Amino acid sequence: MSETVQSLSAQGRALLDAGRSADAVEVLRQAVASGEEPAPDLLARAYLDNGSWVAAANWLGALVESGRVEFAGRLGVALAELGDAGGAEDAFRTAVEYGELAAANDLAILLRDQNRFGEAVQVLTRAAEQGDRQAPDNLTALHLEAGDLPAAIEVAERWVSDDRPDAVVALADVRAAARRDDEADELYRRAAHLGALRAHTAYGAFLLTSVGDVDGAEREFRAAVRHNESGSSYALAQFLIDTGRPDEARAHLQVGIDHGDRNALAALAELDGEDLSDD
Repeated sequence: MSETVQSLSAQGRALLDAGRSADAVEVLRQAVASGEEPAPDLLARAYLDNGSWVAAANWLGALVESGRVEFAGRLGVALAELGDAGGAEDAFRTAVEYGELAAANDLAILLRDQNRFGEAVQVLTRAAEQGDRQAPDNLTALHLEAGDLPAAIEVAERWVSDDRPDAVVALADVRAAARRDDEADELYRRAAHLGALRAHTAYGAFLLTSVGDVDGAEREFRAAVRHNESGSSYALAQFLIDTGRPDEARAHLQVGIDHGDRNALAALAELDGEDLSDD
C-alpha cells in the first residue's frame, strides 16, 4: 500500500477524532476508492458521527449485501434513524446472529418503541447472559420505565459487579428510585471510577433531581462531556437552559447536532422559536 493511501486514512481518522466528521467524509471516500483496508469502517463512522443517515444506510447496506455482516449493527442504527423499523430490526437481528452482542441493545430499544416489551426483555436477558456489558443496564432501565421497581432491582442486583461498570450504574438507578440516596450516590461514584459509559450523566441527573445539588450536577454534566458520554452535550445544554443560561447552551447543542443528536436539534429549534414539524 502506498504512502499516499496511508496518509488519506491517517488524515480521515484524525478528522474523526477531532470531531470533524463532515470534513472526514470526502477524504475517506478517496481512501475507499484507493482500496485502503480500514477505509470502509472509517467512512461508516464518519457518516454515523455526522448524522448522515441516508448516506450511512446506502453505504452500510451495500457492505452488508456484499457479505460484510460485521456492518449489520450499524446499518440497523442508520435505518432506525430513517424510520425504517422493519429494515432496522432485520439488520439488528443479523448482527446478533453473527455474534455482535451489542446490537441486542439497539434491537431492544426498537422493540420497546413498538410496545413489544416482552420481546425486548427476552433480547436483553439473552445478551446479558451471553456477556454483553450494557444489557443489564438497559434491562434495568426497561423495567424502571415500565414502573416495575422490584423487577428492576432483581436484574440490577443479579448482574452488578466491577467487571460490568454499566450494571453498577443500573444498581445506582434503582437505589435512587427506591429513595436510598446515600447508597445511590456511592454507586454512581463507583461507576464513574470504573469507567461506566453513562456514569457522569446519570450521576448529574441524580444530583439535580433527587438531591437538589445544582453545582454538583453541573460538575458531573461537564465531566460527562469531557468523557464523551453518549448524549452528554445535550444533557449539559438542557441543564444550562434550565438554569437560565441559554446562550451558553447553544454551543453544546451544536456539538450534539453535529453528532446526529435529534434531542439537541429539537432543543436548539425550540430556543430559536422554530417548529420542526413544519419541515
